Amino acid sequence: MSAVATRLAPRRVAKPWGRTDIGPLFDAAGERIGEIWFELPAGRPEPALLIKYLFTSEALSVQVHPDDAGAQAVGARQGKEEAWVILDAEDDAAIGLGLEQRVTPEELRDAALDGSIEELIDWKPVAPGDHFHVTPGTIHAIGGGLALIEVQQYADITYRLYDYGRPRDLHLEEAMACAEPGPYLTPNLRTPIAVGIDRLVDGPKFGLVDAHLDDFAALPDLGANSPVWFIPVDGSGEIEGEPWRPGECWLFDDAAGLAMLAGKGRALIAWATVA
Repeated sequence: MSAVATRLAPRRVAKPWGRTDIGPLFDAAGERIGEIWFELPAGRPEPALLIKYLFTSEALSVQVHPDDAGAQAVGARQGKEEAWVILDAEDDAAIGLGLEQRVTPEELRDAALDGSIEELIDWKPVAPGDHFHVTPGTIHAIGGGLALIEVQQYADITYRLYDYGRPRDLHLEEAMACAEPGPYLTPNLRTPIAVGIDRLVDGPKFGLVDAHLDDFAALPDLGANSPVWFIPVDGSGEIEGEPWRPGECWLFDDAAGLAMLAGKGRALIAWATVA
């Protein structure tokens, strides 16, 4: 088979809001790990998407990401559209998405400066299995007590509006230029596309499905027309004789490579949308 499957290397990223208890799939080694990034071997071109695990002990900054045009205007390759799939959540865990009501740009700026933006944000309670599609311009903040998988455009471009008094720079001018100062309206539906397979995101920048299957060898055509990321959440199996396990991330350089899959369990499957 001509397609190639690559097991991506995990990289631990310490964060002030991270956790030392990130098991059972990962070992924090005594650090406050906030993110696990899955990376290609050195020398490979930067991919279209980045897959992460996030572990939070406290809320992340209130932030916003630009779209492709906004990112390219400041020299970046692309903007940052992302999606989150909740794996674990404490009873009072919440995610902030959009504002409870529309405000003027001046009101948003003032709220970011005096901290009252915390009261403007629409804080949504979350539970394992929830998912959220966060398009560029959405004001958002991930709360504490969460473990989740993030699928995003491969971009490190974040504008902070507010950071709870932490000693980090804000990016008010950049954030104000791309923020949507109103409610978050994405419905975040689970759309069944086959037995055991739900579509979570259908563009514009990537597709994402959640697959619970007794036989990944019977995976149907998902409509991907680009490299595909396979993110096992539970279960076990093989890819061309190599075992896959939860907590890993594999990249197929072509959608046809999914035919290599064998095994059973639950996995997220993502691909960049190519026009």
